[in-house]
Amino acid sequence: MNHSSQTILQNRAAAGRRLVEPLLQYAHKPDVIILALPRGGVPVAYEVATVLGVRLDLLLVRKLGVPSHPEYAMGAIASGGIEIRNEQALRAHPIDKAAFEAVVARETRELLRRQQVYRGTRAPVQLKDQVVILIDDGLATGASMLAAVQAVRLQEPTRIVVAVPVAPVETAEALRREVDEVICPIMPDWFMSIGHWYMDFSQTSDKEVIDLLQRAWRQEES
Repeated sequence: MNHSSQTILQNRAAAGRRLVEPLLQYAHKPDVIILALPRGGVPVAYEVATVLGVRLDLLLVRKLGVPSHPEYAMGAIASGGIEIRNEQALRAHPIDKAAFEAVVARETRELLRRQQVYRGTRAPVQLKDQVVILIDDGLATGASMLAAVQAVRLQEPTRIVVAVPVAPVETAEALRREVDEVICPIMPDWFMSIGHWYMDFSQTSDKEVIDLLQRAWRQEES
């Protein structure tokens, strides 16, 4: 796919609007829940949940970055004690057990901090017999999303859908083998990075995550 103006996403809210049409079959269904991967997935998912009139919550995932190349995922952890190792990355960047465990410990602390900051005392979502739509602002290696999928699968949903605005072809194809449906409007052959496909890819703040979640939860209650 060539990098034409049509494939550049204005920002995360616009990226969310790109996902609405392919997800219309799930609109206004009580057994559908959207789980956003914070932080960047939250503004994307908020747009989708609002337009489709379905519930929104979070699934916390932390990438385990190789110490010498923090952007490069050697695995991921997710809520519920899920830990995934990217064997390919670990072969390319061998690190000892203690160093790996130190990264896991650090990211677990951050995952628990976010859980507390974003959700407070709100009860965990029950996913059994639900249709779960996992949303992020894009995928690179897919390690974080794979951890999210495994965490969700443990709760026995009826269906798992992954919806992201942009991902490399091979990452999207690998996920198709793991879930019931993958929705991804932009699948460039030549990927670069997620941010490359956005005009505004500025960091999503904790405050923005909390504001959007509170707004979504108020809409659900009204």
